[in-house]
Amino acid sequence: MITFLQKAYPAILLSMLLAVASLILTHPAQARGPFVFDSIDGGTVSLDAWKGQPVLVVNTASRCGYVNQFDELQTLYDRYRDQGLVVLAVPSNDFRQELATNEDVAEFCEMNFGIDMPMTTITHVKGEQAHPFYQWVAQSADFTPGWNFNKVLLAPDGSVAGTYGAPVKPMSGQITRLIEAMLAKG
Repeated sequence: MITFLQKAYPAILLSMLLAVASLILTHPAQARGPFVFDSIDGGTVSLDAWKGQPVLVVNTASRCGYVNQFDELQTLYDRYRDQGLVVLAVPSNDFRQELATNEDVAEFCEMNFGIDMPMTTITHVKGEQAHPFYQWVAQSADFTPGWNFNKVLLAPDGSVAGTYGAPVKPMSGQITRLIEAMLAKG
């Protein structure tokens, strides 16, 4: 009996590993579901509410040199929201460029940029305290924001369709072509 187990063990282990790999490849990690943020307007914002829609998640900061990207984020949202695009702004002070309170952030964005897209409260986007969404992106897409105004584009199925650093503007073709392709399929 021991001889049988010694011979069978590697085959059984290989079979189990192949089964797990098959599950992972046919069921990629999905962003939708348990990822809930606190909303800057009160209540919560859940990625689950946008199943079947592309979502651009952007970590923002009011005192950053890229702050004028808020104009393009709002333009992008205005252009495609009726077709299903969601743009979620995630204020963060991880790079020490955000205002002190959620109220200050909301007022700044409304007064200076007329922002009406969904926005979270000030949230960690990197490190051990990172929001579970950003931990998932780091693990599944090997992407962690390296600065403010980094962008994560989620496909309608919840997978990461693209990641972009701060220099990539929201209205760039890199982003809009993917969004338009996703919206055309929907």
